[in-house]
Order: sequence, then structure tokens, then C-alpha cells
Amino acid sequence: MFIDTHIHLDGEEFLEDLNQVVERATEAGAGKLFVPGINLDSIKSVKAVCEKFPDICFPMIGLHPEDVKDDWEQVLDEMEKYIPGYPWIAIGEVGLDFYWSREFEKEQLLAFERQVQWAIKYNLPLMIHCRTAQNELLAILKKYASEPVLRGVFHCFTGNEQEAKRFLEYDNWMLGIGGVLTFKKSKLPETLRNAVPLSRIVLETDAPYMAPVPFRGKRNESSFIPYIINTLAEVYSTSAENIADVTTQNAKTVFSI
Repeated sequence: MFIDTHIHLDGEEFLEDLNQVVERATEAGAGKLFVPGINLDSIKSVKAVCEKFPDICFPMIGLHPEDVKDDWEQVLDEMEKYIPGYPWIAIGEVGLDFYWSREFEKEQLLAFERQVQWAIKYNLPLMIHCRTAQNELLAILKKYASEPVLRGVFHCFTGNEQEAKRFLEYDNWMLGIGGVLTFKKSKLPETLRNAVPLSRIVLETDAPYMAPVPFRGKRNESSFIPYIINTLAEVYSTSAENIADVTTQNAKTVFSI
């Protein structure tokens, strides 16, 4: 059994065959699928998916950095109204992304910090997206490093050894590892082997994106995770069963499930 800690099942890419996607996931060994939110509209769609599959799909709530605009304060004010009283498992997908543009850099920084404060206030982990913004993101987390409840996942980690070590300086945090690990030219296997203990890894797809080999370029889904597990087993010189067991326990610890 394994846990996919990051799959956008509420996306339009899964509208036509959602039931089959979830069925294939469970047949492949998925015990749980964690579904992140990205904006106000996704609150409804994430809840709908997770209420349709209540024993398998678990919801997150958050404002993705690429969705942060001038109205970020009003959006977060409205979004926070949905947090109390509903079984969200994380604040996410949140973070910083300066890869395409820094037009809303200030707004992203402020929006991310406010959502970090939510994680502390509601005792929920963070599902963090970070692209071309590691220094800025870690500077914000450092301000709250003494908060014992602060924990989470650095989603879609594809960095080098130095970047991995900087993320792992923060206790109670995991690196989300997905399909990039299987790519032919990926440096990630070496990075993980040299710098990342298996005890600090969780599995993810980021589906419908980032499908592993041999499905690269196709729509991703949770049933492909065994290909990631098998590659991790090679990296850590252990069994696929051990990879599944350890990463599942890691996810349960961070998400308090």
C-alpha cells in the first residue's frame, strides 16, 4: 500500500473517467490520495471529489502562488471562512513561484506567510510549492521555526544536494518525490542517495502532470506510482515493499492520519 500525497483529482483532466482513475489507483496499491486546492473555486471541486470517495481522497485548502493577484487579501479572507469545521488535512498547495514572473512577488510573499500562520493556527501541515524562490521561502519559514506544530511537504522536489540539505534543516518536513525521479537525465537519484534519508520522503504524482517513465508526456495518475517506488528501491538498495511502508508512515506522521 502507498499514499499519493499530491494529486489534482478535481482537475478537468479527470472529469470523464474519475471513477476509473480512482479504481486503478486502488488496484495498484493506493490506500489514500491527497487532493490539494489552488484557489477559491477549487474549494468546491476538491470537496466534491473527496466527498465522493471519502475513504480514499482527502482534501487540502490553499491559494497557489500562481493564483495570487492584487485581490489576495480578499481571497484569503473568504477562503479562511471554509477552514473551521471541515476535515482538511493540510494547507496547500501554497508557496512561492518566481519562475515565470515576479509581477506579484510582494503579494506572493504576504499571501504565503499568512497561510503559514493558518497552518500554525489550525495545526495543519503545509503542502509547499517552491520554484525559483527557495531563499525567500525559507526566510519566511525561519521566522516560525520555533513553532512545534509547523510541518509539511516540500512538493515536487527536483533540486540538488545543497538545496535538499537546506530544506531538511527544518524538522518535521518531507520532500515530495514524483515522476522526475525516473527521467533518464534526472540527477535526482544521486541527490537522494547522497543527501536525503528515506525517512524524509513521501510519494506524489502531481497528476495530471509529471508522469514517470514509461508514461512521460501522458496524463499522470496515481496508478503509476509503483514505477516511482521501484526506482526509489534501486536508489536506496532496498525492497519496493519497504519503500511503500516507510513513505506511507512518513505521510501519516506529517498529515496526522
